[in-house]
Amino acid sequence: MRRSNRFSRRTVLRGLGASVALPFMESLAPTASASAPRPKRLSVFYLPNGMRMDAFRPAASGADYPMPTALEPLAHLRDRFSVVTGLAHANAQALGDPGGAHGRSCAAFLTGAHPKPTEGSDLYNGVSMDQRAADLLGAATPFRSLELGIEPSSLLGSCDIGFSCTYTNTLSWRTPTQALPVSVNPRDVFEQLFGDASATSDAARAALLRRRSSVLDFVRADARRLASGLGTHDRRKLDEYLTAVRDVEVRIQRLGEHAPAAEGDAIELPAGIPDDFATHVGLMIDLQVLALRTDLTRVATFMLGRELSNRTYPEIGVPDSHHSMSHHGGDPVKIDKLVKISRLHLQQFGRLLERLEATPDGDGTLLDSTLVLGGASLGEPNDHECMDLPALVAGAGVPTNTHHQLPEQTPMANLLLTGLNHLGVADARFGDSTGTVDAVVRPS
Repeated sequence: MRRSNRFSRRTVLRGLGASVALPFMESLAPTASASAPRPKRLSVFYLPNGMRMDAFRPAASGADYPMPTALEPLAHLRDRFSVVTGLAHANAQALGDPGGAHGRSCAAFLTGAHPKPTEGSDLYNGVSMDQRAADLLGAATPFRSLELGIEPSSLLGSCDIGFSCTYTNTLSWRTPTQALPVSVNPRDVFEQLFGDASATSDAARAALLRRRSSVLDFVRADARRLASGLGTHDRRKLDEYLTAVRDVEVRIQRLGEHAPAAEGDAIELPAGIPDDFATHVGLMIDLQVLALRTDLTRVATFMLGRELSNRTYPEIGVPDSHHSMSHHGGDPVKIDKLVKISRLHLQQFGRLLERLEATPDGDGTLLDSTLVLGGASLGEPNDHECMDLPALVAGAGVPTNTHHQLPEQTPMANLLLTGLNHLGVADARFGDSTGTVDAVVRPS
């Protein structure tokens, strides 16, 4: 690899059909750039099917609030995030539409817009907050944004009364008519991140990656040349990073090792989608962190499930459908199961925060330079409540360990606009915003 006198965050190891972008290396940058501000990033974490607000909302506002039941799995991280309540999406209201509460609420979550009721292809929503951020941040990265999930998209057509499945399958809208699908297969995401787009076609590149035991086989010679010119600290950083890449790769490769095959069938690599919830979530979180760490993208969204998810969770004693438990009808047994699911989901939010905080970025951590927004598009799901929403904020610009109890029905778009302003997008309005909430996220 040829050394450059110009600072670049995107040093890349290359080999036949593969490329491995590297995190920032001080040895490869001018001294003045080593302490330069890190790029700002955005990570959105979506919780499907609403939230039992009685279990989520702290009993008091301000710092050191009493930890509510649903948030107890995050108690050890309370000084890394804050809770926001009082938010609302008026544009997720029915406004004369036939049903479709899940379709409306999910579509409005990052847009603050009212989606057009349709079960056809004539979709119309609004530009989502992540894509507005990507207009600015994505210009400097190979991937404008990364849309991840763990549940495959529903079939085309209607998933909620009067609303296309598209509205419940994704958060991200590049234009009012262009929704961006989520990637749910860890193997596909890995190959997207570490295949060399300049080397060959997508199909040939994927074949090359599958032919070897590791993507690192392709770039080993380049890595050795690079390491010889690095300082001790950066050599250790390079080794730690490549170890992390290999760890994710091995976990993906192991997914189908014991999958049964019919007699006479050719042995094929597994699809790469784990049956186990925690395994799948962990892989997608690690892939997102790798992409942010190496500046392949600065904008990522992650759906922990599509809206209207019917996933069951027998591992925590809930063999029932999540969506059916969300319509509990006041049944205490169903409410208890719903809260168990929420606790498991929020534990995964904590997992993301821990991975971001454990990842070095310049003089700090990846969490220090990433604005993290978590939440659901419904509050109390039994009532399809969209005027009392749960939200969590963490990372860059966020005063932590605080419950921000905003005035009732504060537009969620106010928080989205504040996040955009922090990231450097100088918009004065977003969706149905009426202002900003600078106490929650500091302006840039």
